[in-house]
Amino acid sequence: MPRVLRQSECAPRRNRGNLLLRTFRQEGNVLSMTGSRDEKKWLIYLCWVVLCVLVFWKPVFALFHLAEQDETASHIILIPFIAAWLIYTERKPLQVRDAREFHAALLFAIPSLLLSLLVIRCASCTPKETLSGFILALILLLVAGFIAIIGKDAAKSSWFAFAILLFAVPLPESLLNKTIYWLQSGSAAVAELLFNLSGVPVLRQGFYFYLPEVSIEVAQECSGIRSSIALLILALLVAHFAFRPFWKKAVFVLSGLAMMLIKNGVRIATLTLLANYVNRSFLYGKLHHQGGVVFFVIGLALLLPVYWLLRRGETPVGPTESAAVSP
Repeated sequence: MPRVLRQSECAPRRNRGNLLLRTFRQEGNVLSMTGSRDEKKWLIYLCWVVLCVLVFWKPVFALFHLAEQDETASHIILIPFIAAWLIYTERKPLQVRDAREFHAALLFAIPSLLLSLLVIRCASCTPKETLSGFILALILLLVAGFIAIIGKDAAKSSWFAFAILLFAVPLPESLLNKTIYWLQSGSAAVAELLFNLSGVPVLRQGFYFYLPEVSIEVAQECSGIRSSIALLILALLVAHFAFRPFWKKAVFVLSGLAMMLIKNGVRIATLTLLANYVNRSFLYGKLHHQGGVVFFVIGLALLLPVYWLLRRGETPVGPTESAAVSP
């Protein structure tokens, strides 16, 4: 027969059940308070971002106007969205902050203030250099606010997002011209190699190529600066998410830099050979002016073998590591 429990035997069991219930409720309240606290911090930081943008509203407006007018800065419009997406995907549960984190925030806030004052007082700076200084000061201020409000540990997890945000700083003309010249030189060298491999008689003098039927110049417009920046940003994003060891990230990014030159050299050689042997209109047609996407895809295809080779030996992301890159 089943034994009937006496009241004195049931009391401890009820007490244990009540204790477990209270424990679960307390843990639920803690989780709720933690989630609410994190949401408040993110909301405060969002207000900080809006405030910073309002303070720098003239440079920000000039920046987006530059992105619409200058093809070398057209990527800038997408950079804030990419950085915001990276911060969102790599966010972690926030930790309790201490006073030392405000000191760390000053390491970015003070340079931001000094840079702003320097740009304001710089009489010899060009408008683009002034804009670059203000946008860099804005980024430093956003980092300072992130450390002070969200926390230093969260800032360490989001360092790549703020690094990508540096692509929103317009290159000063002197640095931009050097970059374009490097792209011109590298692309011309690749094109010369392809001409020699094809067996076509060609004479090179600097950036000029003389073929039997046509002559071309690798001008600044032929440097492929816009697609090269896009390919570099894509290579950085892939390297960040796909590879763990730093050397693999570095090799992939350096390969991306090489592909910038190779795909542009392929474009120059292809259009020139088509103009020399088929029709000169290839130098002025749609493939010349609107074919950047085609050769950009070729650059991506050339990067695929490097990606597959570097992916060898990469183990699947573990639970603790995936938490760092997923919501």
